[in-house]
Amino acid sequence: MTGYKVANGNGHSNGNTKETNGSNGHSNGHKLADYTAQENPTMCSRDCCSGPGGSHRGNTCTDKKGAKSGSLAGEKIIPTPQSLLYPYEVIEEIADFITKGSGMRPRIGIICGSGLGSLADMIQDPKIFEYEKIPNFPVSTVEGHAGRLVVGTLEGATVMAMQGRFHFYEGYPLAKCSMPVRVMKLCGVEYLFATNAAGGINPRFQVGDIMLMHDHVNMLGFAGNSPLQGPNDPRFGPRFPALVNSYNKDLINKAIEIAKAMGIESNIHVGVYSCLGGPNYETIAELKALRMMGVDAVGMSTVHEVITARHCDMKVFAFSLITNKCATEYSDKKDEEANHDEVMAVAKNRQKACCELVSRLIREIHMASA
Repeated sequence: MTGYKVANGNGHSNGNTKETNGSNGHSNGHKLADYTAQENPTMCSRDCCSGPGGSHRGNTCTDKKGAKSGSLAGEKIIPTPQSLLYPYEVIEEIADFITKGSGMRPRIGIICGSGLGSLADMIQDPKIFEYEKIPNFPVSTVEGHAGRLVVGTLEGATVMAMQGRFHFYEGYPLAKCSMPVRVMKLCGVEYLFATNAAGGINPRFQVGDIMLMHDHVNMLGFAGNSPLQGPNDPRFGPRFPALVNSYNKDLINKAIEIAKAMGIESNIHVGVYSCLGGPNYETIAELKALRMMGVDAVGMSTVHEVITARHCDMKVFAFSLITNKCATEYSDKKDEEANHDEVMAVAKNRQKACCELVSRLIREIHMASA
């Protein structure tokens, strides 16, 4: 059993009794030079592969920026491993820009999901950084994501919040999608709060419910895609991070208590989330397969952010706002098809409850450390 104070009702047992860390028996064995040893190829620039429009072709890519700057047009070069797209020194530079510009070192980081940007609007004495003005920072391209970082205080705690995240389907590699989590870590963040809008696969879930995440199924990882691919920098974390108990049980149980006090206990569930690549919504067959795997809600974010957060030893709390019920039976009804407008409308209607849940939980964390 999961050990939480409410049943998630999905009939699945966690089954994990202990956490193991360290190596899985495989040695990394690669040095940075190994990537350039054969035929002395050139790694592409960060802009080539880490932004929309990067040109991957099998194991090589064409660095258009490099070609313009004097290299041979069409020169074959190897894609930069994901872990090297944003090395420690670059992350440190971004973090310094934010901490010096805000005059604060936040303890809690918040990632606002689709339509949930109002979480950041609650922050007092905010210092606002537009993404496009932060050195080496990506830009969000999705409707409902404002594209700015807000630093300030909330319920007495110093926090930083992302109004807009980055998605794999926007053309960004996972390392770039989750890079802001490492920035948060170097800014001083100890707790990551990640929110998202998701489709409910569990038939018990209703539109507007909140699912507290206690585990995930990493479908992108099944395909060999990870934000930690490439040489590991131990300054961030270990080569083989354990992900058992990635979602902090104490924070989940405290959130359940808060939900009871708010009178929304019947709308709270504990479940398993899965991230797919998107941007298309899932087929009936895919949703049935996910349900058979024990997945309760599905979206297009969060998992790689959590992996990155746990890699650098941050405590994680995450929840999904159920914005639509996933159709798991074949039908000709158009109103059963998921759409982004529906997602945004439900998020807007439920943002007050979501904001209160987050703010009360932050208050508990702050009071416990005071």
